[in-house]
Amino acid sequence: MTPFSYQRPERIDQAIALHGPDCRYIAGGTNLLDLMKENVLHPGQLIDINGLPLREIEQTAEGGLRIGALVSNADLAWHPQIEQRYPLLSKAILAGASPQLRNMASTGGNLLQRTRCYYFYDTATPCNKREPGSGCGARDGRNRIHAILGASEACVAVHPSDMCVALAALDARVHIEGPHGQRRVDLVDFHRLPGDQPQLDNVLTEGELITAVELPVEGFASHCAYLKVRDRASYAFALVSVAAALEVDGDVIRRARIALGGVAHKPWRLEEAEDLLSGQRAEPARFAAAADRLLQGAQPLADNAFKIDLAHRAIVRALTEAAGGTVR
Repeated sequence: MTPFSYQRPERIDQAIALHGPDCRYIAGGTNLLDLMKENVLHPGQLIDINGLPLREIEQTAEGGLRIGALVSNADLAWHPQIEQRYPLLSKAILAGASPQLRNMASTGGNLLQRTRCYYFYDTATPCNKREPGSGCGARDGRNRIHAILGASEACVAVHPSDMCVALAALDARVHIEGPHGQRRVDLVDFHRLPGDQPQLDNVLTEGELITAVELPVEGFASHCAYLKVRDRASYAFALVSVAAALEVDGDVIRRARIALGGVAHKPWRLEEAEDLLSGQRAEPARFAAAADRLLQGAQPLADNAFKIDLAHRAIVRALTEAAGGTVR
């Protein structure tokens, strides 16, 4: 591991002022420390943000919730307001990682997870995300877990988070503070598709810090489902995951939200697919049509064509479960 310096500021402005090109913010460290140990990242300075006042879950003026960036995944999943008003988020968090990791992992850090692509972690292989211009080893290599949507010639990695899939379906917003002030970004716009710059996972610029995630008033508590399909029952990343949230009046869908994980460089959501369900009866044929639209243009690799059918079935099942009512 490359030697590094360490500082622990007590105020947000101090943390931002300390940041430079060779710095990394660290909270729980559940991903960053792994990357440092594997020699994928070697920052010269770590800025420990655990002393910052970012651990509160508070109601917003509009009636939603503002979640501090340092709230642990465990505390968030089991918070009474999250369980009651946003069970989709609670289910997604509890489907990820292990209890020990959820105790350490932070809300902000979850958004910033790096891909679990084999080639990204193996420094003996080419990876444009790790070393721009070196090539993508996954395209012609082992690519069973890789993207079928939104990929590029430069990168076929997928975003690993479960929490972010639920946040995308819930229309969450990310609060950011940096050298040039504060801003808010919709979660669906926070992560980037790879294009020709796969090393850029998100829209943060140098020195910017996630301070909170904001949830709107509507949590679709009565009709939601999170379905995660993986190789084993625990501590495994999704091959395909689906966050489905519906507003249902009788047997008619008034509003629909669908986000996919495990299939793209970011949580995958298309409003056109959701619009196909609005005003329609909650029935399998409608769910299948929405799945067709969500997966339109999917481009499988040599080892992951199965993901298309798997995702289609998962979408229909998640929507069916959501329409039937949330199981608590």
